[in-house]
Amino acid sequence: MGDEAFTDINGKAISMDCHSHSGFCREFTVSSPKVSVGKVMVYTCCVWLLAYTVFFFTQNTAVLSSAILITLVGMMFHIHFVKVDHESLLVIGSLGIQVSSCYASGRETTTFIEMSKIKDIVINEAIYMHQIIYYLCVLLKDPAEPKAVSSVVPLFQSSKPRLNCLVKVYKSCQEILSKC
Repeated sequence: MGDEAFTDINGKAISMDCHSHSGFCREFTVSSPKVSVGKVMVYTCCVWLLAYTVFFFTQNTAVLSSAILITLVGMMFHIHFVKVDHESLLVIGSLGIQVSSCYASGRETTTFIEMSKIKDIVINEAIYMHQIIYYLCVLLKDPAEPKAVSSVVPLFQSSKPRLNCLVKVYKSCQEILSKC
């Protein structure tokens, strides 16, 4: 499974890369497109033109200063907390699953789930806006009742890959889980 072209639920191009570290360890990385410079310029120009229009009628320079500050803070907030460059899923046979998200600013969040807490990995479906979408999720065991599911951890929440990408990840994960 090399680099293949996939799309997200909105039809935007994403890529999925799979690295097989061993028979019991695989890493899946789903990458989203980079931040569009054109979109950033359009939003910035719109905010600044609106601010200049207000300034023209009010002659208050605080309006222009506020517009500059708001756009800078908004861009920093977007690249540090919203825009995810890539998400990865590392499945280690007898140890567990690590889920990571790397943001456009370089910030990274990582979560590890022990294999003893995992009941299964499944493809689930949900109603999103006016369509049915599919997502990969980890079912966690209920500590009180081992046959029950206590919670669901969705994977690839930002990139939202379509079913054909999820099936490849699912089959590979099930192959590893069946060996444990």
